[in-house]
Amino acid sequence: EEQVKGEGVDIILCIDVSGSMLAQDFTPNRLEAAKEVAAGFVDSRKTDRLGVVIFSGESFTLCPLTTDKAVLKSQIYTIQSGLLEDGTAIGSGLATSSDRLRSSESKSKVVILLTDGENNGGQIPPVTAKEIAKKLGIRVYTIGVGSEGYASIPVQGSDGRVSMQREKVNIDEKLLTEIANETGGKYFRAADNEGLQRVYAEIDQLEKSTIEVTALHRFTERFLPLVLAAILFLFLEWVLRLTLFKKFP
Repeated sequence: EEQVKGEGVDIILCIDVSGSMLAQDFTPNRLEAAKEVAAGFVDSRKTDRLGVVIFSGESFTLCPLTTDKAVLKSQIYTIQSGLLEDGTAIGSGLATSSDRLRSSESKSKVVILLTDGENNGGQIPPVTAKEIAKKLGIRVYTIGVGSEGYASIPVQGSDGRVSMQREKVNIDEKLLTEIANETGGKYFRAADNEGLQRVYAEIDQLEKSTIEVTALHRFTERFLPLVLAAILFLFLEWVLRLTLFKKFP
């Protein structure tokens, strides 16, 4: 039995997977950068339970709360744009994330919502989703992803060909700030890969809730067959020494 101290927080990573997340103002694009940083964040939360919700025009629970970091990271790396109907349903993403934390008994419940756009879809308005999170005692950290100005986004034409188009970066910072402030969280803006890493590092430092976990290790003894074999060989050696290999003076 071993006593281990660690962080006791239930966290849902809510990630935008809309088509604009393929913009290449991050390396190689916003979505891949978000996946890589999220996986690193999972590694840093040793004793927390984490889950993943993705959203675009609708939302979907990719992985419920779990302590299995390997499974969680494998699910994060499978995220692709186009898995859901396109759009940016921030309200639906936040509502689904809050629902995943509804039955949590953790003292600290957190949603980290990452998006690069403005709400333009979904059946649940962001304001309603925010109130749900507040009622459930969930702290929401919001992250606006995207550089200033314009970014190159791959767009598939009717002939199936993909071309690059420059589109204006539109992030509803007012909404994201409101959601964060009213739930006790904080809004961050990440304009590049390094900025996104710094955001997750800061959230990692903000969410500290030390708990003590009892880890039990069961040991299975496997020496007995070897000991019996050794005794048998010693006995055989003694018998042979007195009979077949007996030495005469």
